[in-house]
Amino acid sequence: MNLNEHVCIITGGGSGIGRGAAIRLAQDGATIVIAGRTITKLDAVAAEIETAGGTAATYTLDVADYPAVQKMADDVLEKFGRIDVLINNAGHSSLHRRLLNTTPEEVRSVIDSNLIGTFFCTQAVVPAMLKAKSGTIINISSLAAVTPGPFSGFPYGAAKAAVINFTEFLNTDLRNTGIRASVIIPGEVVTPILDNRPVPPDTEARKMMVDVDETSAAIHLIASLPQRSNIPELVIRPTMHRSTEGELVQFNEP
Repeated sequence: MNLNEHVCIITGGGSGIGRGAAIRLAQDGATIVIAGRTITKLDAVAAEIETAGGTAATYTLDVADYPAVQKMADDVLEKFGRIDVLINNAGHSSLHRRLLNTTPEEVRSVIDSNLIGTFFCTQAVVPAMLKAKSGTIINISSLAAVTPGPFSGFPYGAAKAAVINFTEFLNTDLRNTGIRASVIIPGEVVTPILDNRPVPPDTEARKMMVDVDETSAAIHLIASLPQRSNIPELVIRPTMHRSTEGELVQFNEP
């Protein structure tokens, strides 16, 4: 099934996994709506899609801003008449990641972007999906959810674990409505978020990680399945396990 006439909202669509998904789904005919905080990044992705003959719209917002998210959903429905796919991808980790050095502001910011934003964006689109009796919600989690540690930080791991739980909740709460929810659980992926780690991985380490092209292919697979089928959970991780001892030493100070 291709995505012609489908309208797909992607949060955190200005870079990394969100950008890759936007371009991949647009190539399959989807109308792409990308939301994020940095207008220059969003505009660049939209221009890339439109140059290739696709259709894209951008919204600058914080996904944890409930009124702004509701306004975006209303505007998308007014412009395009439908919302078929939501990809909850927005999120970040904190600079500090140990229990005793992570600040309250960092904790709130990580939870807001990864979890609260996922809640709010889903609440915003589900009424239209219920009316259409069809819809796909794809939540982006992380292996940090199931293998917590200092690389990802405790707020990020906890938030991403909650995203997995929320996805299962959606499939129960929305059972037999025509709406399906999936969660993708990637391992280390080569995205700009790696540069925000206390010790950014070097070039050789990044060569062993999952590439955005692979995560984009996984997102496309889920979004383009016939509506009768669902992949509730998909894990994608590097085949080769790199040594992290050198980086881990740097995390020992609380």
